[in-house]
Amino acid sequence: MILDTLGVGLLGTSTPVFNTVLQCSQRQQALENSKVWGRPGLSLPPQYAAFVNGVAVHSMDFDDTWHPATHPSGAVLPAVLALAETLPVKPSGLELLLAFNVGIEVQGRLLRFSKEAYNIPKRFHPPAVVGVMGSAAATAKLLGLPAAQSIAALAIACSSAGAPMANAATQTKPLHMGNAARGGLEASQLAFLGLEGNTQILDLESGFGAFYPDYVPHPLVEVTPSSHYRWVLEDQNIAQKRFPAHLGMHWVADAAIEARAKFLDKYPNADLSQINKITLRVPSSRYVDCPLPVSEHQARHSFQFNCCTALLDGEVTVESFSKSQMNRSALKEMLLKVQLENPHDNHSSFEKMYCEIAVETTQGETFSARCNTFYGHWRKPLSHEDLVRKFRANALNVLSADVVEGIIYTVDRLDTNQDCSMLWSYMHFNKHMMHKDERRYSALA
Repeated sequence: MILDTLGVGLLGTSTPVFNTVLQCSQRQQALENSKVWGRPGLSLPPQYAAFVNGVAVHSMDFDDTWHPATHPSGAVLPAVLALAETLPVKPSGLELLLAFNVGIEVQGRLLRFSKEAYNIPKRFHPPAVVGVMGSAAATAKLLGLPAAQSIAALAIACSSAGAPMANAATQTKPLHMGNAARGGLEASQLAFLGLEGNTQILDLESGFGAFYPDYVPHPLVEVTPSSHYRWVLEDQNIAQKRFPAHLGMHWVADAAIEARAKFLDKYPNADLSQINKITLRVPSSRYVDCPLPVSEHQARHSFQFNCCTALLDGEVTVESFSKSQMNRSALKEMLLKVQLENPHDNHSSFEKMYCEIAVETTQGETFSARCNTFYGHWRKPLSHEDLVRKFRANALNVLSADVVEGIIYTVDRLDTNQDCSMLWSYMHFNKHMMHKDERRYSALA
């Protein structure tokens, strides 16, 4: 999770939304500063470093996804790293891992108190709701706050929670992740200084329950020094994406690639313009039903776009969402041939959904395929080799090969590392804009 989040975050530092929020955040000044990923020589107050780095993680919708639905890592890791850099005594790798896992755990527990949370969201974007709580819990742990102040941090964070799904498929959606990272870190720092909130914030309908109408919290099993605590991650793995788009697009892409293969197996030299009609059977979800996307963010949230891209190219990649690829005449023509159907048994849940595709040709033939579980889903997780391959592909857009390998080495041994400072130092580099201090360090490394 950590390596994948760092990789998509580095790739995200090249996006327009990252550059916009970075320009805005550079107006802030403080005595303590933390490094901005992929920007040598540039540091910001820790809350704003967490903000811009969090935006980078979600700027291309390439970060991990969990069940119940949220993106768990992007709100936590930028906040934890930004805070760790400012601490007088730098945390060990094990302390960093524990804080990170606490942040993930709090999100998973809160989501499990609501049945609505198990479905693809319709009202609030989950990272803006549970992500800020996870950020607060993780940074409170890293600060060593006692129980009362940790509760205060969660209460304060809850007042920064919430962002509407109406801003999905826009440049504003990545800000939900950055705001969650920043809000949680600020909440912990305010609690550290003595600010208080409602100690029953997690139990009240007017507290965290305001975000989920069917929210019913229940006590957790008491943890003692001799007892074993079972983490949510032990029972529920995460999904990690092969290409930068909404998770639902991965079912569509895999089904379309299979249908394409069947078509080309029978007609190796066929022209894909012979396709007359494409029927997609997917869950009903308004914000990912985008027939004619005009921006990369809409394309990342379009069943139709990802289907047609997979049919034309046999894959969906980072480059698929570039202007040149989106403006292809063959793609635009094919988009007009797509029809969506929403079967009653196809539930709007990342645990239960599927995608069926039927491709009809001008000769009257039909080529069909169905994807129940795509490669990268928690039921069919990416191999460690493919995860590392994804990280390298993303990180090499920003970092030199030796720095990329340094991050892999550091993350692989994080639990035994007594000093984590190399991790955020590596993330600060950029091979295209190397700062004089980084150039000197790289020469000595």
